Amino acid sequence: MNIIGKLFMLFISASLINNIVFMRFLALCPFVGMSTQIETSIGMGAAVTFVMVMASVVTFFIYYYILVPLNLLFLRTIAFILVIAVLVQLVEMVIKRFLSGLYKAMGIYLPLITTNCAILGVTLLNINYGHNLIEAIVYSLGVSLGFTIALILLASIRDRLSYSDIPEFWKGYPIVFISAGLLALIFLGFQGLAH
Repeated sequence: MNIIGKLFMLFISASLINNIVFMRFLALCPFVGMSTQIETSIGMGAAVTFVMVMASVVTFFIYYYILVPLNLLFLRTIAFILVIAVLVQLVEMVIKRFLSGLYKAMGIYLPLITTNCAILGVTLLNINYGHNLIEAIVYSLGVSLGFTIALILLASIRDRLSYSDIPEFWKGYPIVFISAGLLALIFLGFQGLAH
């Protein structure tokens, strides 16, 4: 298979087949918390995409050009968290200045991108899988697209459910988690693409 084909399969695998939310159960807090409206889901997806891709690029260089040569591999997690925190602060400043409505809608979830385990997980997975820089970027884009798709799908379902007649004991988080579980089953069906 040629390079483009391998990158395409990596992208599809990261976004659909091994979706970070439904298959690895990472980023569940923003998944449930930010899926109340489609607009905020798109904004959160864009913010996570930027931070995830940039974090993957920066941590790639930090790992291979600083930590490995200096034999400081034990600092990997701390260094990666610091990179993510700096990038989240940058995103927060930009959104606050240029998209104040989105900033207010995202609330506490915007600074919590720092603690989004999916971003740290992807940076660590890129190293563990031995991805080169291009593969790390493609993998990060695929994972963040998969996260954004999951957010938008759940936000669409929650919007539709708000107009439905749901029994009182199912309202709120119970129906959200049932919907998320059904979405996970749909994404599990993409596992057949891998074979």
